[in-house]
Amino acid sequence: MSYEKTVSAHYSHGSLLKSIEAALPALGRNINTITIEDLAPVDEFHIGGRTATDHLLSQLNFPEKSNILDVGCGLGGATRYVATTTMNSVTGIDLTAEYIKTGQVLNERLKLDEKITLLQGSALAMPFSENMFDGGYMLHVGMNIEDKTALFSEIYRVLRPGSSFGVYDIMQKKIGDLIYPVPWAAKKDTSMLASSSQYKQALKSAGFEITKETSREDFALDFFRQQREKTKSKGNPPPLGLHTLMQQSTAVKIQNMIKNIIAGLIAPVEIIVKKI
Repeated sequence: MSYEKTVSAHYSHGSLLKSIEAALPALGRNINTITIEDLAPVDEFHIGGRTATDHLLSQLNFPEKSNILDVGCGLGGATRYVATTTMNSVTGIDLTAEYIKTGQVLNERLKLDEKITLLQGSALAMPFSENMFDGGYMLHVGMNIEDKTALFSEIYRVLRPGSSFGVYDIMQKKIGDLIYPVPWAAKKDTSMLASSSQYKQALKSAGFEITKETSREDFALDFFRQQREKTKSKGNPPPLGLHTLMQQSTAVKIQNMIKNIIAGLIAPVEIIVKKI
């Protein structure tokens, strides 16, 4: 099995759309009455969810009526959020076919399929022409991609000059052995972590200008604390959440990630860049 197929298999669920549909009655919804707010807990698969998405997007200031790129879009949660809160169209690309197929159905039900395009494919070889997009972002994607320079060179290629791009990834703070499994990898062989310095070097090599870097470590730990308190007070997890995606492995993957952050090995980091 190729590396990309191994990564895709890690994220594949098997019956994701059915699992989402099965959870909707508990929310008083069905597949035809869902909203992006209902879906946010499951389809924004990164630390901090919608709050983290908002924080990153607020720094990018995409012009209205722009064509925006979401690299590693997953189910398309962020694409739906951008499309419904701005006057922009969004194109998302992701390696996992099941995520794309599920996201396309959700977009149709939400009547967003005219503003959003979701495609299955590799971020290292995107089927887009040069200078096609007015801006973009990636949310927890680089942890599975070893060649960061190739990744950012490909992103640079498809962005128009002057475009802003936001990275929100889990990055390596210091050398050490992580506890596995974690949300992005069952074991070390598909975990391609890099430091923020390595990210910035790769971004600069691709041609980007670094405009801002922000550690989100404290935010992450506070987010997980709040999530624990909510679950404890309610007794059960919400109908839809990351457990819908990761199933039985959710608790151990999240706990291991928190332990790795507390140990100072990793932390979520934002990097904002511009195509010169």
